[in-house]
Amino acid sequence: MPVSGDGAAESLFPEDREAARAAESGAMPLAARMRPRTLDEFVGQEEIAGPGTYLRRAIENDELSSVIFYGPAGTGKSTLAHIIAHYTKAQFEPYSAVTSGVADIRRVTKQAGERIRARGQRTILFVDEIHRFNKAQQDAFLPFVENGTIILVGSTTENPYFEINAPLVSRSRIFVFQPLTAEQVAEIVDRALADEERGLGRLEVTLAPEAREHIINLANGDARAALNALEAAALRALQERRKTKQALITLEMVEDAAQRRALTYDKQGDTHYDVISAYIKSLRGGDPDAALYWLARMISAGEDPRFIARRLVIQSAEDVGNADPMALTVATAAAHAVEYVGLPEAQIPLAQATIYVATAPKSNASYLGISRAMEDVRNRVVPLVPKHLRDANYPGAKNFGHGEGYVYPHDHPGHFVPQEYLPKGTKSRRYYEPTDEGYEKRIRARMEEWEKRRREAGGE
Repeated sequence: MPVSGDGAAESLFPEDREAARAAESGAMPLAARMRPRTLDEFVGQEEIAGPGTYLRRAIENDELSSVIFYGPAGTGKSTLAHIIAHYTKAQFEPYSAVTSGVADIRRVTKQAGERIRARGQRTILFVDEIHRFNKAQQDAFLPFVENGTIILVGSTTENPYFEINAPLVSRSRIFVFQPLTAEQVAEIVDRALADEERGLGRLEVTLAPEAREHIINLANGDARAALNALEAAALRALQERRKTKQALITLEMVEDAAQRRALTYDKQGDTHYDVISAYIKSLRGGDPDAALYWLARMISAGEDPRFIARRLVIQSAEDVGNADPMALTVATAAAHAVEYVGLPEAQIPLAQATIYVATAPKSNASYLGISRAMEDVRNRVVPLVPKHLRDANYPGAKNFGHGEGYVYPHDHPGHFVPQEYLPKGTKSRRYYEPTDEGYEKRIRARMEEWEKRRREAGGE
């Protein structure tokens, strides 16, 4: 087993030193007892910590440089720091930005300097929730990170490019942790049920399939939340065993433990598609209350908020389009907000965008336009690009006649000039036909004026 800097075979984290004893007594929460101890036990984040990755090699070879782990709660940031403590021969110093101050930083950096001068031993400083340190506290790290006195390992749920000083970010590698998948959460839950040393294995607790599914949905990619719900429900099941002679964790127990009722919602099945269909049709139909209800149903059932955001972006273009071009901007901003803040706060920008799209003037002209164009591309002869439209910016292009006859619109009144942009016979009909709704009414008027000038110029 890897050792820490003082040669002891146990981690410097106090909770790790007590884990074995607490596992038997139940004094430590299940999530803490089941914390992975090795890289092989670590679940998720394959892209950054899987076999062959830079970070995994750095940990295994004890060659870590300063890093910042950024991602939602319960995705393994602190766990990976615990694992580093097991693997490294450096002195590992864990700190919490909630309870530590500048005086603590000065003390640990002074000790780190003395340690490296006396015996050449490095110091890894792990700062949990590093974004909670203010600018002055973060600045106190900088000289010691720069000169190699300490190797900083920070973890944060906030975007480090916004919440951590730029010089500190520039001297660290940022690793982005993603929410765990349903399959990964399921693996963690099943492992806790089976583990007889640290988990619930010796208690002979059984988890009903529907209760297991609800725990996974409730977790929404957060392993800690899943294990907390499992543990609370298991305690209830053990109490019931006195009456029923069986420790069965039921859906009702999980609902009671989490104070959230399970909704009929299968993220891979019919209900998933039925609810998103109702949401889309409510947006299209201009009913913000109905759209908010279906949005709440999806969020409460554990639907991936990024899936909802993608549908919002699509519907803003398909059902609103140029009747209100801002709809796409609002929906795209909401999608960005989902990635930036995560749930539960992300439900607010999702709700704002839902209301905007639902109440915006409607037009499906953009959707119909691309559909008609795609049909012609599939079914009609595909001609060459007319010579006057071809690229004429490379040497020798003019020798082929490329660009010859092209008229530059900005040289003409209204920045418009009648000229052909398609080969004759290419399209079967007009593709884009703006409606009289919202901003498209102005687009229609502009296009009608252009069409009139084409006719006057003798075009089609």
